[in-house]
Amino acid sequence: MADEKIRRIRVRAEKSARFRRDGEGKKERLADTWRRPRGLHNKQRIQKKAKGPMPTPGYGSPADIRGLHPSGYRDVLVHNPGELEGLDPALDAIRIAAQVGARKRGIIQERALAAGLKVLNAKDLSAKKEAEAAGEEPENEEEGEEND
Repeated sequence: MADEKIRRIRVRAEKSARFRRDGEGKKERLADTWRRPRGLHNKQRIQKKAKGPMPTPGYGSPADIRGLHPSGYRDVLVHNPGELEGLDPALDAIRIAAQVGARKRGIIQERALAAGLKVLNAKDLSAKKEAEAAGEEPENEEEGEEND
């Protein structure tokens, strides 16, 4: 079953198209995010082949794999260690939020590994722990100097 799920996720990735905004290459100020063409004479709205595809229901992914990480796990955003409770290691993988500091990140990573959860954005915090244990400041922090 897991092999079938991974295969369907790969098919989803192959099937996806890059939908380009009309006029994106002509004007620098236009972002490359999709916007539906609404002009009366717009060739892309009329779906001329040379003007690129438009999003239609046929591009959607199957419901059972929609929103899954390419590894096959559900992507769960975690802000604190309490949010790890109730997660299934067979179905869920965690992503630690960007706002979480190094100390709490270390706690979350340790508890996730103990619970058997996969951490999608794990960081190596061993150098920071060694520096704290030795009573030194970590290398990447700069000391602030006062100007008189």
